[in-house]
Amino acid sequence: MRKIALLLNLLLLVNFSANCQIKNLKPSEIKKSEFGNVLDSLKVTGAILIYDVGNKKYYSNDFAWTKTGIIPASTFKIPNSIIALETGIIKSDSTVFKWDGEKRRFKKWEEDLTFKEAFQVSCVPCYQEIARKIGVKRMKSYLKKLNYNGMVVDTLTIDDFWLQGKSKFSQMQQIDFLERLYYSKLPISKRTENIMKDIMQIEKTENYVLSGKSGWGMRGEINNGWLVGYLETNNSVYFFATNIEKQNTTMDEFPAIRLSATKEAFIKLKIIN
Repeated sequence: MRKIALLLNLLLLVNFSANCQIKNLKPSEIKKSEFGNVLDSLKVTGAILIYDVGNKKYYSNDFAWTKTGIIPASTFKIPNSIIALETGIIKSDSTVFKWDGEKRRFKKWEEDLTFKEAFQVSCVPCYQEIARKIGVKRMKSYLKKLNYNGMVVDTLTIDDFWLQGKSKFSQMQQIDFLERLYYSKLPISKRTENIMKDIMQIEKTENYVLSGKSGWGMRGEINNGWLVGYLETNNSVYFFATNIEKQNTTMDEFPAIRLSATKEAFIKLKIIN
């Protein structure tokens, strides 16, 4: 009986200690577990990853997902744009892509577009043209120089290797790359950096500036969506990489879901209202 009583007391002590540890967690550490609830409410699966530079903390609902390599889709327009500017293939953000009159997947691509506009409407044909002009040799060389690892490209896939195939890039890699771009740690000119920061801006309010790039690819038969970038406030900067999956979705709703999920995560962390 004495042994049983001692065992019961020990179990009570362990439970009490565990409860104390949960109650003593900082609010931000508790909030990170709510990212999963955000995705559940939007009826998608995946992971939201946020890096708080000031506190050197990562927040996510699924760290295993954030380390998984996935086709980068149109988020690759960030390094593709950098390489285009650095090689001189694109002279400035006002360089014009002439529409050849051929029908394209989206109406917004069926017009002449400046480089900045092509980036912001994610014009795939425009960036396929860029990739072909860069060529395999220079593309591989610059990707190595930028330490943008995981891309598999050859002469047959030069204009779609970021959309399908074996290329893989993780959320953790996305944030590492964006952080190096933001803090001028990439081996590129200041002019290229400034152009990129300008064309990447998505939303500006009194309290924050949201910059980044979306992407839409397929993982098997499932729609896979990206939104990567950084959020600047008056006090700090936060890098994010959201990757979600949903079956049977449309172009009208999927972009809104990616953005909503990301913003809700920042609200949960009390970074924006």
